[in-house]
Formats: sequence, structure tokens, C-alpha cells
Amino acid sequence: MLLSLAVLGLAAAAQTVIFIASGSIALLADLVHNFGDALTAVPLGIAFALGSERAERVAGLFVVAAIFISACVAGVEAVQRLIHPNAPTHLLALAFAGAIGYGGNFLAAIIRTRAGKTLDSPALIADGNHAHADAYVSLAVIASAAVVALGLPAADPLIGLGITGVILRITWQSWRTVRGHDPH
Repeated sequence: MLLSLAVLGLAAAAQTVIFIASGSIALLADLVHNFGDALTAVPLGIAFALGSERAERVAGLFVVAAIFISACVAGVEAVQRLIHPNAPTHLLALAFAGAIGYGGNFLAAIIRTRAGKTLDSPALIADGNHAHADAYVSLAVIASAAVVALGLPAADPLIGLGITGVILRITWQSWRTVRGHDPH
């Protein structure tokens, strides 16, 4: 869990630096979500340290809440950017940030899914599946840089809204996974 936390934390930190330079809403959606995902390792780690199925379930609910909150933040910011347009800059760095997000999420997915299968943990498997989907969401940041470079700056907040939609879908899938594992 600590390795997964470190991988996503470093990816999100690098993305933050590029967000500050670029102002991309698509990147903001991805990095907020990546920070939230990194932090989900904490309650899952505590649950496994306690060895409690109930603690694991509570941790799974925390994961779902973190995913949902990140979707809300991303959605609000995307709508704000549509209302108050401001094109992102530093487009090569923006595309690189998408690649960083992809790599970080892909590696975190491998770590979490393997651990979840080893520990027979639906919450950890759900978190791994979620990180795997997020790897592909990060590719949307690269698409945003490309489309803005073609002269369509409104694409950035629209892609941010698309990322929000994907995050909401992941929230629903994770909720179903965690809810379906009721030991009682």
C-alpha cells in the first residue's frame, strides 16, 4: 500500500507543478483524482493492519467517497472554466503530465490489484480496477493538449467534464464492488 501511495503521490505532485504552469482543467481533474487515489491507500493500509473485515469495508466506503468527491471538484471546476474561459498554456508540458498520470496509475493498478488478489480483498481489487481505469483517463489530458494546440481551447474544460463523467462511473462501479461484499 505504501508503494502505491508513493507512486500516485509522486505522479500527482508532478502534475500539480504542470497544472500551475498550464491552468488546464482536464489536468486539474486528473490530478485531484490522483491525489485522492493516493490517499485511499491510508485507510486501506489501516484496515489491513487491523485485520478486520469491518475495517476493510469502512475503508472501501472511504475509497468510494474519495472518488466521488474528486469527481465533484473536477466537475465544478470544468463548469467554472466553461463560464469563464481561459485557455491552458505550456501544452507540451501538459501532454507530459498526462503521460505521468498514465504511468503512475498503471503502476498503482498493478500494485493494488496484485495485493487485492493475494489478500482476497474486494476493496483493494476495486481500488486496483479504479487505478487501471484512471490510467486511461490520464490519456485524456494528452488529448486535451493536442486539441487545444489545434486551436480549440474550449475542449479543455469539455474534456475535464468527460473525465468527471468517467470518474462518476468509476464511483458507481466501486460502490457496487464494495457494497456487494457484505459479510453479514
